[in-house]
Formats: sequence, C-alpha cells, structure tokens
Amino acid sequence: MKKLNIGDKAPDFSGVTQNGKTLTLADFKGKKLVLYFYPKDNTSGCTAEACNLRDNYTRFLNGGYEIVGVSTDSIVSHQKFTEKYLLPFSLIADTDKKIVEDYGVWGEKKFMGKTYMGTIRTTFVINENGIIENIIEKVDTKNHAQQITY
Repeated sequence: MKKLNIGDKAPDFSGVTQNGKTLTLADFKGKKLVLYFYPKDNTSGCTAEACNLRDNYTRFLNGGYEIVGVSTDSIVSHQKFTEKYLLPFSLIADTDKKIVEDYGVWGEKKFMGKTYMGTIRTTFVINENGIIENIIEKVDTKNHAQQITY
C-alpha cells in the first residue's frame, strides 16, 4: 500500500458521483478540496461523519473549500445515502477501488476478530495547486469538521 504524505501532489482521480457526474481532481484546480474516504454508506460512523460535514458545509464553502466523499459503494447506494441525510456534497462511487488504492487507503482491517480488506477512514485536505496540505488518519466521526483546520 502506497503512503501519501503532506506536501505530496495528490493523485489524479476520476469517479462517478451519486448524480451520475464524473469528477476529477482537475475539476478542483484553483479550489481547495476536502477529499474524505469512508468505509460504507448508512453505517453509524460513516453517517455521523457525513452529517457532521453536512452541518458545517457552509463554513467550508465560506473558507473556499469543496467536500467530496469517496467509498466503494455503488452509485445507487450513494443516491439513497445523500437523499436520506440531505448531503449537499458529492459522493464518488469507487466500485473498482482505483481511487482508494491510489490514495493508499485500501488495506487490511480487523473487526470482531476477523481480518478483511476495506477502506481505511482517512481525509486529505488538498490545496488549489493539487498539493496535500493535511492528512487526517484518526477521524473523530462525530466532530470531523472541527478536525479540518484552515
């Protein structure tokens, strides 16, 4: 698994959102981006994280930031998740796991004594020039927006 660091150029990505729109890193050139990776739609931690970002969305926009979430769930799953929780930002369906692998967040996880491969919850703050300014690896799902400082 590759490891990205603060100061690295963010890997380019291309993925389809819940609205059927293709997003790429180039779409955010000249803008700041909070790119957050999460394991699964409609689970308690992922819902808390998404809703916390939703509730602070205006603060991010006012600070010049866009928010994009990425998980390996399907477009349909993302559609239901955004409708249910009124999420104002895009969620990319990375069903082929290319983006999670490029960002080094697909790896071995453990839960209840079982080991499996999955998305490691991580957030990347990317500046206007596509450079990683911050990486949050220990995400507090209920207070995630407060962890993202700018």
